[in-house]
Amino acid sequence: MAAQNREVERQLKETKDKLSKQVKVLLLGSGDSGKSTILKQMRLIHKLPFTAQEIEGYRQLVFSNVILGLKALIDAMDEFDIEVSDENKDFLPLFDSFNDLKDGEPFPPQYLEPCAKLWEDPAVQKAYVRGNEAALPENLAYYYADLPRLWKPDYRPTEQDIIRSRARTTGITETVFRLKGHDLHMLDVGGQKSERRKWIHCFQDVTVILFLVSLSGYDQCLVEDKDANQMQDAMAIWDSICHSQWFKTTSLILFLNKTDIFEKKVKYSPIKNFFPDYEGAPGGAPGDVDEGKTYFKRRFLKLSAKSNRQKEREIYTQYAAFLPLLLMPFTNATDTALLRVVMAAVE
Repeated sequence: MAAQNREVERQLKETKDKLSKQVKVLLLGSGDSGKSTILKQMRLIHKLPFTAQEIEGYRQLVFSNVILGLKALIDAMDEFDIEVSDENKDFLPLFDSFNDLKDGEPFPPQYLEPCAKLWEDPAVQKAYVRGNEAALPENLAYYYADLPRLWKPDYRPTEQDIIRSRARTTGITETVFRLKGHDLHMLDVGGQKSERRKWIHCFQDVTVILFLVSLSGYDQCLVEDKDANQMQDAMAIWDSICHSQWFKTTSLILFLNKTDIFEKKVKYSPIKNFFPDYEGAPGGAPGDVDEGKTYFKRRFLKLSAKSNRQKEREIYTQYAAFLPLLLMPFTNATDTALLRVVMAAVE
């Protein structure tokens, strides 16, 4: 009997030790905030390779992104009352429908010239500049800059192709990483409004919420609601999470994402056009990047404040470019920075 008790105690201790090393991180945010991109970056950083089946899936997804992205742009042209140049109009019926690629099937050659010609069309580019009004995908310019490579019969997506690819997240995806003796369980859930009802299934035993905000979304509409602003939607979600009874003791990390896209955009799309209370730095330029970042950070932190809370919990904040893994020549530093902010939130 004594031996049995010792064995039970040993198993309980092992279970307790194991659980103490588990960190459950819930990735939340509105659609297009970059949750799935962060997860893909983490896999590459931690050398969790994509399987051959996953790579083939991403190859097919790249083709879908290229075709459907251009189709979305063409459809937006109708809303903008912009017409494709006459010499390219014969290409349009080709985009009314297309068949998904089969495993191993090269990109259909009949699409290469129409894609290239339409993308170069000045009218199409004029509409693309207004992409924020139609929630156009941000990866179009990246893929269309390299169409011949994508259409090679032996094309295999690069890491950058995979990270840039975009698929609507449905359901819940869990990935486990080993970080300095901890098991980091990252759960990615869909950000579109129709997917948010599933979030509640992830709420139990959450250690940290990593809430992603696309800074570049300040002038963009939602994919599912063209009359709604992406940044305003993110603020509404953040407000409900901060004041939810589910997360009274949960650490929160505010991840202000896509700073690289934001830095380019503010130069031609004034923040004040979408957030009238934004004043910018006194005497500063309208496109002041740092002031813009500070403004949105301040807006989110103000929402997280709660007057009836005896002790305000700390909100950890982190900025990130859309593709930090690919744009910065380091791996360990990225790993360490994320681990530091996550572990700080846990402790």
